[in-house]
Amino acid sequence: MIIDLPPTRKNYRFPGIIGAKGRRFVIDWPKAKEKANSRFFYFILTIFASLYITACSSVPSKTIPMPPISTSLPGPRMDAFHTVGPGETLWRIGKMYDVSVDELIQTNHLSNPQDLKMGQELKVPNAAQIKPVVTLYPSDKWEYIIIHHSGTEEGSALQFHHWHLNKGWDKGVGYHFVIDTNQSSKQDGQIESTPRWIKQEDGAHCKADEMNPRAIGICLVGNFDEEKVSQKQMAALVFLVNKLRRHYKIPMDHVLGHGKVPGASTHCPGIHFPWGEFTNRLRNAHSE
Repeated sequence: MIIDLPPTRKNYRFPGIIGAKGRRFVIDWPKAKEKANSRFFYFILTIFASLYITACSSVPSKTIPMPPISTSLPGPRMDAFHTVGPGETLWRIGKMYDVSVDELIQTNHLSNPQDLKMGQELKVPNAAQIKPVVTLYPSDKWEYIIIHHSGTEEGSALQFHHWHLNKGWDKGVGYHFVIDTNQSSKQDGQIESTPRWIKQEDGAHCKADEMNPRAIGICLVGNFDEEKVSQKQMAALVFLVNKLRRHYKIPMDHVLGHGKVPGASTHCPGIHFPWGEFTNRLRNAHSE
């Protein structure tokens, strides 16, 4: 029997019977039967295991599998360069490119991996096609999803972080997610999770109707008063919104554009945002 444990749980041992391997709790049942002096001992051991199984069912979060940015066949693996964004860790970057943390440390000669800095450029050896990493956390605070556009031709979570700091927002980027275009060293349709999502903090993207504490903010890079949403951005948005609304049980009528929020004086996410296409794809997508 192997039981996965949360990372913070202590490892307990009964020599020869119960052991721990990393985050896994291992019981050698044949040895347990051999060493058991009575049925009572075996009964207690069974209860002990069942309690750990129950505890494991409440692991605090899960990372959902996201599709590659491109829908074409996977290309060859090759070295890549990555600019560290807000909230990114070596673990997250490794998951994005399917490389190990050790490979990143060795390739970039990092003496202290905890000292990653926003804006730092890393070489990613033998990188696979990039995949976003989105973690779903247990929460009952999220009631709405608000869609924004940046109103700019280019941008990224890192750029928005600096811009929002300059506005006096002490926590930087106000959105929970940013969906990029092929600007600012990002790929078209790339999804970035910001520190506000990773830390499950209130947004700073929509004051109207007191949405910031209860609405997930998603910003698409672009000015959709003047241009159209790219197909890859739209595919990423549909996938992300459906995963979020299903996990947090957010109804379709609580997925709003910024300008549709009562009290908001804006037409964000832009006059060319295709709401009809977006809502139809949300309803019809099962595995998109």
